[in-house]
Amino acid sequence: MNRTIRLIAPITGFALALAVAPSPASAQAWPSKPIHIVSPFSTGSTVDLHARLMAGPLSEILGQPVVVENKAGAGGAIGLDAVAKSAPDGYTVGIGTTGPMAINPFLIGSTVPYDPVKSFAPIGQYGIGPNVIVINAEVPAKTLAELIALAKAKPGTISYASSSGIGSTAHLAGELLGSVANIDIVHIPYKGNAEGATALLANQVQMAISGLPPIQAHIQSGRLRALAVTGPSRMAQLPDVPTVRELGMPEIDVTAWYGFIAPAGTPPEVVQKFADALAKTVARAEVKGRFLASGTEPYVTSPAQFAELIAADGKRWAAVIRKANVRAQ
Repeated sequence: MNRTIRLIAPITGFALALAVAPSPASAQAWPSKPIHIVSPFSTGSTVDLHARLMAGPLSEILGQPVVVENKAGAGGAIGLDAVAKSAPDGYTVGIGTTGPMAINPFLIGSTVPYDPVKSFAPIGQYGIGPNVIVINAEVPAKTLAELIALAKAKPGTISYASSSGIGSTAHLAGELLGSVANIDIVHIPYKGNAEGATALLANQVQMAISGLPPIQAHIQSGRLRALAVTGPSRMAQLPDVPTVRELGMPEIDVTAWYGFIAPAGTPPEVVQKFADALAKTVARAEVKGRFLASGTEPYVTSPAQFAELIAADGKRWAAVIRKANVRAQ
């Protein structure tokens, strides 16, 4: 009897010790190893530049290497799908943007392999990319109101370029403008900024809705005329150009947005720690300066605010896509 008891007692004590001992995952404070940022667009893209710009400061703040991985394709869906399917431990995060998070799921539909709301744990927004409504200087309009009047007088004769093609924020901003102002303007998609800017400068299209960097020099030279900014505030580079909100058209207040996302199920404390590091990173002067040079305005939100934006923008663009009968090509 006694020998049996002596044999069981050490085993029971060891089992109890295992039961109360913390698991390796919980024993280690996050982060304890390198963090991978998935950039869902190609090397040299705006998102890729953002990721590489922030990797260094994030690494310094979090105390671990931060590695950028490009997983481009399918309009950002390949990279974001990889994030959604990663372990929810905070060591794989991605950059989510308006297109693959709020437009493509409704433009393309079931072929997008993730749910923008359910598949991710939003970490926080870090920037916005306002567009500029700009016209060739030969167009006889000095203001957005005059352009609208011209379009009403000559329906279908004003065409506008978007540099990112069907379903981009620039394209859908034009659809919104046409709907809100009740004008007939024609969308001409281009594959890149250079092609769209060239067509606009040649007056092959009369208008463009574009990010600032590819057109800024032409605005300064007088070859193009900026009429309005489709963002929440005036741009520092264009202080005399009003926002669409100032002009009484808040419905076309449209910006591309950028933010970090983690796989759904990532612990809230890990999400918050990354969000805090992100806010400190974006607050750095060198990061702000590089952002502005790329046409991105620093804009930081909490995880909850970013979650609200993703859900709300998805509903907004789904409605625009249905009303305008926009179809992917």
